Amino acid sequence: MSETTTNQSFLTQAAYDRLKGELEEMTGPGRTEIAKKIEAAREEGDLKENGGYHAAKEEQGKMEARIRQLTQLLENAVIGETPKDNGIVEPGMIVTVDMFGDEEEFLLGSREITDSSMQVFSEKSPIGAAVNGHKVGDTVSYEAPNGKQIEVKILKATPYTG
Repeated sequence: MSETTTNQSFLTQAAYDRLKGELEEMTGPGRTEIAKKIEAAREEGDLKENGGYHAAKEEQGKMEARIRQLTQLLENAVIGETPKDNGIVEPGMIVTVDMFGDEEEFLLGSREITDSSMQVFSEKSPIGAAVNGHKVGDTVSYEAPNGKQIEVKILKATPYTG
């Protein structure tokens, strides 16, 4: 298991490749397309009341924010293979814990690993840091944002196969 620093995030090779492709699409054809939309809207005249122009500028802002997010994520990514199915919790695993008598399941790693609606916790989050490196059967505790200590028992840890 490799340790990640504060700005690093674990990504599988498949997630890294998918995000790199998204970034390349946005910085190439995506930027060209949005520039054409802005120019076409600008040619329509008065910019103060030009809904198409404002919508295109807003879309451009969102795209540029996503480009910055992806660039930072990819620059600081720790690329790893799917972890071994050995019962030890590490980034890239689906973890099932017993929390307050209920089973909770989540993916440990970056939200960018999965496109699904699965709950994801970073290995830097309080619960992620608490379970990371422990094994099935262990009980660990962490401090919740409200200051309370929360105890969880690790019931299952299996590699995410995406």
